[in-house]
Amino acid sequence: MNLNLLIENLTNPALLFFVLGIVAVRLKSDLQVPESSSKFISFYLLFSIGFKGGQELSHSHINAEMIWVVIFALLTSVVIPIYSFFILKRKLSIENSGAIAASYGSISAVTFVTAIMFLESLNIKFSGYLVSLMALMEAPAIIVGFLLIKSFGNTQKNGSFKSVVKHALTNGSVLLIVGSLIIGFVANEKQAHGIEPFTTDLFKGFLAIFLLDMGIVSGKKLNDFFKSGWFTVSFAVLMPLFNGVIVAVLSGFVTGDVGTRFIISVLAASASYIAVPAAMKIAVPKANPSLYLPMALAVTFPVNITIGMPIYMSVINMTQF
Repeated sequence: MNLNLLIENLTNPALLFFVLGIVAVRLKSDLQVPESSSKFISFYLLFSIGFKGGQELSHSHINAEMIWVVIFALLTSVVIPIYSFFILKRKLSIENSGAIAASYGSISAVTFVTAIMFLESLNIKFSGYLVSLMALMEAPAIIVGFLLIKSFGNTQKNGSFKSVVKHALTNGSVLLIVGSLIIGFVANEKQAHGIEPFTTDLFKGFLAIFLLDMGIVSGKKLNDFFKSGWFTVSFAVLMPLFNGVIVAVLSGFVTGDVGTRFIISVLAASASYIAVPAAMKIAVPKANPSLYLPMALAVTFPVNITIGMPIYMSVINMTQF
């Protein structure tokens, strides 16, 4: 791995704000981001990503490579929860295994945002349609996780398949980013230029504050999570790195674009801590959120944005076909 790349990533202001949030919790500071502000910023980030992605998509041309990338990415969101489930159920209950597997098969929008910033720091461009890909990868993993629980667990006490599918497709974060993508796609350049200062110039500042909030939330969950044992801790550290590296290698067979390969690898390595917990709370109430939520947010997220991204980029650079 390129050491300079790692150092550059670790000194990224947005990442350092995340660390500051964790430090604040460890020091028992009263530092916090108001809940209403945090929710607004998360909405802003999804809106901005979706809108800019729609603008990029309007200039893109559908070709065979794009179709293969979409198929490949969707396959990862189906396959990852399947093998994750069988690893997890050796030590955990069926319900917890399914919920965690769904989290790791699904994606993290905030990790995606951080990945964009990482590429921009390296002056590497990526295709706008990858924003829509992020939205498409959210639902399949939730559905697969639920089906695995239905197949191996007590089906009488879990929600219906129809309710899970509906919730996965109408989840607020998915709906916002897809809607913003469509609006960005249909808006002409002159109209889009009018809100460009809001969607572009303010983005990095809002991301830094949001990651500060994520650091505070993660810091509060760390103690309880580590009490769950080394199996879940090890899984939360090793699984994203495994998924990211494997996809970084295999993605070279469907596209040669470095930015596209990197984004797909990061999405495969990330874990959902918004859409999946919301869906599992309704569909599988027996699953323990104090396991799958901290695993995704307090461990996997920081692993990806610190050492994961430089590793995936290094693997991609070494496997350019």
